[in-house]
Amino acid sequence: MSAKPIPDSRRRRPAFARLRANFLTGLVVIAPIGLTIWLIWAVIGWVDGFVLPFVPNRFKPEQYIGINLRGVGVIFFFVFTVLVGWVAKGYIGRAILRLGENVVNRTPIVRSVYSGLKQIAETVFAQSDSNFDTAVLIEYPRKGIWAIAFVSTDAKGEIAGAIPASEDKAAVFLPTTPNPTSGFLLFVPRSELIELEMSVEDAAKLVISAGLVYPNAKDPAQPQSGRIAAE
Repeated sequence: MSAKPIPDSRRRRPAFARLRANFLTGLVVIAPIGLTIWLIWAVIGWVDGFVLPFVPNRFKPEQYIGINLRGVGVIFFFVFTVLVGWVAKGYIGRAILRLGENVVNRTPIVRSVYSGLKQIAETVFAQSDSNFDTAVLIEYPRKGIWAIAFVSTDAKGEIAGAIPASEDKAAVFLPTTPNPTSGFLLFVPRSELIELEMSVEDAAKLVISAGLVYPNAKDPAQPQSGRIAAE
């Protein structure tokens, strides 16, 4: 009794499965690289579009080589920012800055916007190791549900005095998924926070990926071995 021939569709299926697996593997490799390059390219183009209109034409390379080079605006912005920082550190620069701030502080609406943006900029760009240095778990939005948050600083002043707890309180930032730049500012007693061994970067990856990327892929229950060894 002769064996029944295998249909062509069944013989083609393994080849199609390998092709599909190779395509998905290539997509996993290409997608992060492509998105990173696209994001950097887009940011450079945005900076160029904002800065170049303020640059005189005689300083633009395209006037001499006939090609619009992307990134020229970034270079001008970097040089201009360094010069402003250098001038602001001097006596004359500080005097001009104080004069300008006095004028702004006397303008009703502008002073509120300027003071708020200045405090944010000083906090974000300050060279301090105490900003967002710890990732914690916090019960939010109710008991029994836990969320990742980042400790920013100790609660101070009126906020610390108004919270009905005798222990230390902390100001924590609870980011949203998948956009960690938005979130909630919470003031919580430190006893209600569970400090995590994972770094802030690893916790941010966990938030952005909606729980798909853990610090230790082999054993998600354990932190990265490098961090433990460093400690």
